[in-house]
Amino acid sequence: MTEISEELVWWITVVDLPALAGLFWLIWRTRRESEVAVRHLRDVVETRNSQMREALSAFKLEVAKSYASISDMKELETRLVGHLLRIEAKLDSTAMKTEALRAERALEE
Repeated sequence: MTEISEELVWWITVVDLPALAGLFWLIWRTRRESEVAVRHLRDVVETRNSQMREALSAFKLEVAKSYASISDMKELETRLVGHLLRIEAKLDSTAMKTEALRAERALEE
């Protein structure tokens, strides 16, 4: 029983060793393909990340060039408030004149 039978040796030689070699080759090939795919994806992600950073930088520059500064906005606000105050004063004056006319008409009647 300590001896390995010829049939078992034949089985190992003809069936098991080629099957194990085939499995080893499949695992090795799959690993190699996955490493290549991961490397490719890493390159794509790095490229797109770089493009996104460049686009964001260009957008920030465009915003800095084309949008109004805080001092310009404060100046515009001051002008608008001045115009609104003048309109309000004119409306108050018109309202007072209208009240005076109504009072005169009430006295005449």
